[in-house]
Amino acid sequence: MLTDYSRIVVAYDHSDLSKKALKMAMNLAKQDKQIEILVLMVLQPARPIVYSYGYAFESIQESQREEINAIRKEVEEELQSLPNKTRSVVVEGNPGVMIVEYVKKNDCDLVVMGSRGLSGLKELFLGSVSHYVVQKAPCPVFIVK
Repeated sequence: MLTDYSRIVVAYDHSDLSKKALKMAMNLAKQDKQIEILVLMVLQPARPIVYSYGYAFESIQESQREEINAIRKEVEEELQSLPNKTRSVVVEGNPGVMIVEYVKKNDCDLVVMGSRGLSGLKELFLGSVSHYVVQKAPCPVFIVK
């Protein structure tokens, strides 16, 4: 089974389930040193509430970037325990769309992600992002719950 996968994307948002997804992907990768782990974090652009407060908007965006960079460093430290090739990437946009685009552009074989993320939106069985990725990804999606 693992020989079918050479590049695994982990959708990571620092939620408990995304942490479990990262652990799961790392355990899969430990079984074959040729498997590459790509941890993808998606920064959703802040939406200005009132356009006249440009400084506050920029401050929110800068705060988000600082937070995601701190999370990225934490992830990279954890990945150092693997002998596999690893990479963490931050992109900006709609999470579901960006995950699917990244998978397509990087010829990934498997997506590992939590069933729900940090979003407050809930669907009956899956979160909105995981549901979107399951429907649109060109490869298998491993949902961790």
